[in-house]
Amino acid sequence: MRVEIWSDIACPWCYVGKARFEKALGGFPHRDDVEVVHRSFELDPGRAKDDIQPVLTMLTKKYGMSQAQAEAGEDNLGAQAAAEGLPYRTRGRDHGGTFDMHRLLHFARARGRQVELLDLLYKANFAEERSVFGDDERLLELATAAGLDTDAARAVLADPDAYAAEVREDQREAAELGARGVPFFVLDRKYGVSGAQPAEVFTQALTQAWGDRPPLKPIDGGSGAADNQDGGEVCGPDGCAVPQS
Repeated sequence: MRVEIWSDIACPWCYVGKARFEKALGGFPHRDDVEVVHRSFELDPGRAKDDIQPVLTMLTKKYGMSQAQAEAGEDNLGAQAAAEGLPYRTRGRDHGGTFDMHRLLHFARARGRQVELLDLLYKANFAEERSVFGDDERLLELATAAGLDTDAARAVLADPDAYAAEVREDQREAAELGARGVPFFVLDRKYGVSGAQPAEVFTQALTQAWGDRPPLKPIDGGSGAADNQDGGEVCGPDGCAVPQS
């Protein structure tokens, strides 16, 4: 079974939702048979790379919150994160564009290091003092820590077209699937879960999606069913079928 997760590094609920989903997946009996794929979704597409501002300022300007409301919202998010064992700085964080981070995540996926880089980006953005926005050297440090080749990662950042199509395609698919925000979880392209739901909801979704998978339909190769239902030789708990001459 495949679970696709659309998210953005700038999204605090994506940070929390990932932890809740992983808690559910950790207790799922078939977890080793679940493939998790992380996909790109920019909350602020087209934002200039140098357009960076404090999170609290962004909240007051974009959503019309008062300073007190913005601070209360961040305090609430900090408490939600802490409940999942996640560090979260409620003051002093920046907000900016995430396009380059998504391009690096696609590069990391091609190298088998996507989850490692995603975790480091989340931690850097939500828990560490140094900003991840507008600083290629910071992103390169994180890419290297995730096990990626530094020079190769630098080349990706230097080429604005590198993995750009992959990011845009993820966002197009999200729109087609009806995602209006993130995190957005899609199970086997049959079930969707929107938002940082409690772990119990993800457990229910995993169980339902697993149970609704269609059974395999055997195809008889034409040799008859004398040895087994499909007519071909097999190995089982009692040994291997040996053709009789």
